[in-house]
Parts: sequence; structure tokens; C-alpha cells
Amino acid sequence: MKQSDATDVEAPGSAPISGAATPAVHGSGPHGRAAGRGPGGAPAARWTGIALALAMLLASLGTSIANIALPALAAAFAAPFAAVQPVVVAYLGALTIAVLVAGRLGDARGLKPMLVAGLAVFGLASLACALAPSLSLLVAARALQGIGAAFMMTLAMALMRQMADPAQVGRAMGLLGTVSALGTALGPALGGLLIPLAGWRGVFAVLVPLAALAFGLAVTTLPAGSSAAKAGAARPRGTLDRALAANLAVNLMVAAVMMTTLVVGPFYLALGLALTATQVGLVMTAGPIVSIVTGVPAGRLVDRWGSVSVLRLGLALLGVGAGLLAVLPEALGVTGYLAAILVLTPGYQLFQAANNTAALGTVAAERRGTVSGLLTLSRNLGLIAGASAMGAVFAVGVGTADFARASPAAIAHGLRLTFLVSVGLMVISGGLVAGSRAARPTRL
Repeated sequence: MKQSDATDVEAPGSAPISGAATPAVHGSGPHGRAAGRGPGGAPAARWTGIALALAMLLASLGTSIANIALPALAAAFAAPFAAVQPVVVAYLGALTIAVLVAGRLGDARGLKPMLVAGLAVFGLASLACALAPSLSLLVAARALQGIGAAFMMTLAMALMRQMADPAQVGRAMGLLGTVSALGTALGPALGGLLIPLAGWRGVFAVLVPLAALAFGLAVTTLPAGSSAAKAGAARPRGTLDRALAANLAVNLMVAAVMMTTLVVGPFYLALGLALTATQVGLVMTAGPIVSIVTGVPAGRLVDRWGSVSVLRLGLALLGVGAGLLAVLPEALGVTGYLAAILVLTPGYQLFQAANNTAALGTVAAERRGTVSGLLTLSRNLGLIAGASAMGAVFAVGVGTADFARASPAAIAHGLRLTFLVSVGLMVISGGLVAGSRAARPTRL
């Protein structure tokens, strides 16, 4: 018997609709009819999946595409680097603060209308960014853009979980993980192409038609409402809360470890292995590429094996990958670093697909927006912790905060200490998962 750890509730009168390009989704329209067919007569499932995936892609792209524009912004506004950094920080800060509000409003007012509102805000804010006459107005527009992204990221996940075919929930979560990684990887490349052609304004202008496309698809393909939110099964509240708390805590720690690779990795590659900036960039693309390739397969494993089994496997691979990062790069150089990333990154995609499926499956449908917001919040807090706390661990291992003056051996020691701490975080995560699952009934 296939084990499933999610709770799947179908709206009365709705039936799963198979999509060729995306996981099958189902839903009911305002009169209980199936959502029907999308543009060109294609199955509604395909276009619904595209709409939700595009919303997630844009939210990730909004973060990564702006980073590469910072030098151009500094030149255009004759401002120091510190003055243009808020262009990135405002977006991330607003996104992090707004995710819980987005989730609660989605539960209270409807997931579709709030997602559509988020797409509208994101698109209009992107236009405002492209037309901003001053740096301060650009920062304000970026904060508004981040609020829109919070609604997109949070509610796309909740809608994908609610509308997915019961047999393909993991695959749906894996698809969102893939497009999120794609947005992260695509941003620098797309920005690098646009800046020579259209300047820094082109980086934000390109998001406007994409947001308009996502808006149109969301309005026309997502069902107007679903009665699934009224059908949540009653379960022991305390047990579910313990399991959900564990999902959120582990999500934070895993995000911190993954952020550590992005913060510490470049320092080690440049100062420990003496790679050029171009070589560092090429090596650092390995993680996003592996994420893109492994996202959907990870989701399929969740559907086949159940979220708990895949969650444990993902944490195990994350722990092994972190351990390999602690020892292999010093022994094998770039080859050792890449080998460790090839273990760590699939583990992250397995974890993400399984953890999101498990967390959203333990709550009634009317709370999925809030829980999706909590998942996004815990991930963002983990990214902040990885950049700050784990960066501090690296500095302790190196023995100085002035990394440029440290010896390669000191840089290697910092890397080793940082990822040994990461291994410890994964061990703690495994213990939290085991303890929380022991406290709740197993579903078959």
C-alpha cells in the first residue's frame, strides 16, 4: 500500500483533470462545475499549473534579477554601493513581513482573489520601479513589489496544494521548487542581457508583461471558489501543532544551511582555492542547475513513498552533503566542492517537496494560506540566519573577519567548522522530525 502523509479533500462535484505539462489539479467553479478548459481548449489543469508556477517564478526572479543591477544603479544615481543596497533589502524585508498577512487574507477572503491582487500589485510596482525618477522612489516601489511577491509566493503554494490531484501533491510541490530555483538562476543571466540593451530600467520593465501574463492566466483559469475549505476533518489540535512546529523549525534550519553555501562558498572558492571571479561564478551555478533538474523528480518520490520517508531521506542527504563540504574541498579542490553540492542540493529539493506537502497536509483547507505563509516566513528567517549567524561561525573558524588577509589554510578551517555545525543542525532537524511524527497518528 502506498503511504501518503497528506490530507486530500476534494470539493463536491469536482473531479481531477489530467494536465500534460503540469501535475493534475482539480477545482470547482462558482456553481460547483469543474474549472473547464483554458486558452485554446487545453485542459484547465495545464493552464492553472502554469499560472501558479509563473507566480512563484516571478517572486523568485524579483529577488535575483535586481542584484546584478546594483552597479548600474550606483552609476546612474551617482550613489555609493551602501546607498543602492536598500533596493534589494526593501524587497526582501517587505516580502518577509507580508507573508503572514498574505496567508491570513487568503484564508479569510479567498486564495484566488488575493493571489490576483498580489499579481496586480507586483506588476504595477514593477512598472513604478522601471519609471522611478529617484533612488528613494525606486526603493519604495521595490518594497511594494515585495508585498505583491509575498502574496504570490504564499498563495501559489497554498492553491497548488489545495487543487492538486491527491496522487500528485508531491509532484506539484516539486514543480514549485523547480520554478523557484529557475527564478533564482535566471535572474543574473537575464539581468546581464538586459542592462547593456535597456539599462537598469529594463531589469524591472521585463517583469511587467510577465506579471500581466500571470494575472490574465490566474483570472481566467483559477476556479472562483472551492468548498474544500469547509471540509476540513477534525483532528487532535495539539498533535497537529507539534508536527507543524517541527516542520517550521526544520525548514528554518535547512534554509540556513543552504544560505551558508551561497555566503561561505564564494569566499572559500576565491580565497581558499584561488579561483577567479568568473570561475567562482561558474562553480556556483552548479547548485541552481541541480535544483532545477531534481525538483519535479523529488516531488514524484513524495507521491510514491510518502512525505515522511522522503523528508527523512532529504535530511540525511543534507547532513551527508554538509559533511562532505567540511572535508572534500580541502582534499580534492573544486572537484570535492562540486561532489558535495551534488549530494546536498538534491537533498534540499527532496526536503522541500516533502516538508511542504507534510505541513500543508496536516491542516484543514481553510488554514492552508496561513500555513503557507508560515513556511515562507520560516524559510526567509533561515536565509537571514544563514547569512548572519553562519557567517559569524565562518569568521570564528577563519580566525579573523578580514578574510582577504587570511591564509588558504585558515579559510579551509573556517569552511570545515561552518559545515560541521551544519551537520549538527541536520542531526537536530532529524530528531525534531522523528519526535513530532511519533506524537501523531500515521496515515496510510
